[in-house]
Amino acid sequence: MKSLEPDLLEAARALASFAGSDLTGRISSLEASFAGANAASIQRDLTDSKVSHDLLAAAYVMKQVAGQINVVIHAIGILMCLPHVLEPGEHILSLSLGAGNTGRAFDLETDRRIAEFKFIHWQGGAETIRQNSLFKDLYQMIEHPTEKQKVMYVLGTHYPLKFLNSRRALSSVMSRNRKLWDGFVAKYSNRLSTIGDYYALKKTEVSLVDVSSFVPGLTSLASTENSQEL
Repeated sequence: MKSLEPDLLEAARALASFAGSDLTGRISSLEASFAGANAASIQRDLTDSKVSHDLLAAAYVMKQVAGQINVVIHAIGILMCLPHVLEPGEHILSLSLGAGNTGRAFDLETDRRIAEFKFIHWQGGAETIRQNSLFKDLYQMIEHPTEKQKVMYVLGTHYPLKFLNSRRALSSVMSRNRKLWDGFVAKYSNRLSTIGDYYALKKTEVSLVDVSSFVPGLTSLASTENSQEL
């Protein structure tokens, strides 16, 4: 099987050559160059501008890789955190580094703890999707029957705690996950109505730990993403 590495490197070089140091300026230049072009001259103009099928293919290669970058950051971030979060003598039983359903309940399970890693760069505004994702993982970990320590590793605790102590309705947080909501109602009925109600009841069962100081690079990397959850 042919290695993808040369293709990726060639694609990066081709796109870098095309874009130069100012992609906006390059696009503007192309717009000006092609103004007035006709069917007879367009192919020559394409050649002169180094616009080709190979360049388009290079862009697709890079797009495919870029679509997986959050998974890469998540996996590397967890691995870089491990030396800082594991206690002496603690042993890893399972790791889930990829995205989606990997068949493992949690990102990390050791002989002493279960844990989730949420490398979210909180913006401080309305972040319902991120809040929903955080609560889902936190709730499932809290409700998991185990005597092990339960830990949620995050980038900064200010905004997660602000959300967890908020008056946002639990029905809103779980509105897009019917299975999660049905399970919650079956267990708690109408006794709890807000995120703050649930967290006040359960916060002693889980620890929120800031990993920013462990792997400072995570903060700068996460700050470049706008809507993706890591």
